[in-house]
Amino acid sequence: MDDDIRSRNRLFAYTAVRFGGLAIFIFGIAIVYTNLLRPGGWPQVGAIVAIMGVIDALFAPRLLKRVWDEKDSAAADRPGNDRSDASEQ
Repeated sequence: MDDDIRSRNRLFAYTAVRFGGLAIFIFGIAIVYTNLLRPGGWPQVGAIVAIMGVIDALFAPRLLKRVWDEKDSAAADRPGNDRSDASEQ
């Protein structure tokens, strides 16, 4: 049951990070085409923010997965944490 909860929470975090990147991208597009920061838009700043949003949406979830995989493999390598011995008793 603990694995199910951890997996669900990781899925929510993964999805939230991806949607956060998408929101940053949309904010960048809004800066380019609207009067959000200054009249007439601000294409240079908006483009930078939009690119940062795309980078965040694409690479941040992969970094999260890598950290989680390293954490899981480190937990599996610890002595005394072997579940196969517990199930054989």
